[in-house]
Amino acid sequence: MKLSTRTRYGTRAMAELAAAYGDGPVPVHKLAARQNLSEKYLEQIMVPLKAAGLVEAVRGPGGGYVLARPPSHIRLTDIFRVFEGSTALVDCIDDPEICPLHGGCPTRPFWGELKVAIEGILGRTTLQDLLNRWEKHEHNTMPMYHI
Repeated sequence: MKLSTRTRYGTRAMAELAAAYGDGPVPVHKLAARQNLSEKYLEQIMVPLKAAGLVEAVRGPGGGYVLARPPSHIRLTDIFRVFEGSTALVDCIDDPEICPLHGGCPTRPFWGELKVAIEGILGRTTLQDLLNRWEKHEHNTMPMYHI
């Protein structure tokens, strides 16, 4: 399974907005530059995030994007579903009737367990968790100087 670039870039943009939460809107040109994306492509990513109620656009001078909720209230599953839809890796998990073997398939229970595991991780991880992990990682990789 590979995530779409829209999911990866959308999650990174959301993490960037989470880091700036409470500091006002992040202008599109700054967000795009920090994520190494074109402004046009970033705007295409932000439209479904806005439609899902995860971000808000602030117009005018000093405008840009802000999170619609605190980083601790936005789960990765919220972002994932915007771009990917279901977490099922095979269609028969969400719609068993599409497969004639759904009642006796030896692999279907495994695919179902995998969906539950993915949903569990995405569902319990918030943008704030990503920031906390990043800060811990940055702290652990900073060089130490002793005098």
